[in-house]
Amino acid sequence: MDLPAQLTSSPRIWALLPCAGTGARAGANGPKQYQPLVGQPMVLHTLAAFAAVPRLHQILVVVAADDDFFVRRNATYLIANCGGSTRAQSVFNGLGELVAHGAQDSDWVLVHDAARCLITPEQISRLIEACQGDDVGGLLAHKLPDTLKGERHGRVTATIDRSDKWLAQTPQMFRIGLLRRALEQAGDQVTDESSAIEALGLAPKLVAGSAQNFKVTYPEDFELAEAILLGRRSNRGKT
Repeated sequence: MDLPAQLTSSPRIWALLPCAGTGARAGANGPKQYQPLVGQPMVLHTLAAFAAVPRLHQILVVVAADDDFFVRRNATYLIANCGGSTRAQSVFNGLGELVAHGAQDSDWVLVHDAARCLITPEQISRLIEACQGDDVGGLLAHKLPDTLKGERHGRVTATIDRSDKWLAQTPQMFRIGLLRRALEQAGDQVTDESSAIEALGLAPKLVAGSAQNFKVTYPEDFELAEAILLGRRSNRGKT
């Protein structure tokens, strides 16, 4: 008797990049993910890191319905014009698109912000190694290095213990079926996938990321990201 494909092969690993945001906080002329950094649009730096991870089965980029950015490029990844008005909607719609392309509920998906353009193949691989045998999945995160304050009306109300505080990053890696169910139940206001998984009563694994894996959000972030990318290019040239 023939068994279903999902029972006869190892779970595949997909990547999903929500790329439908408008980038309003960045103060840029147009979506921030398409703004130039070191000679090419920001999102292409992000995609290059994922393309360098051979264990990924396929990469899906979720863009807005009227977005033709990738039409003018010979993309080697999947493009879906199913972006929603929130990040959670874009991710949920993108998961449906992965299923339409043959993804199984038992497959893994790495969801990553297009504007975290400083992610490296090594960091992606480290997350995969840490999570592919885990019952829940997990995310890259950075242990909070600074003193944390509570605030009310512009005044400090308390100094908060930071010993167990982490800054959530991406990628975040979960089973496709579990994440679809979690997002459907959590609604479209959750700001990351881990929050939706946590709402099911599960505890995602924290995997150490990097301070450089920040999300380019504000105008000054562009200068910092460009400096880091230039520094990496210079270091590669010396090897």
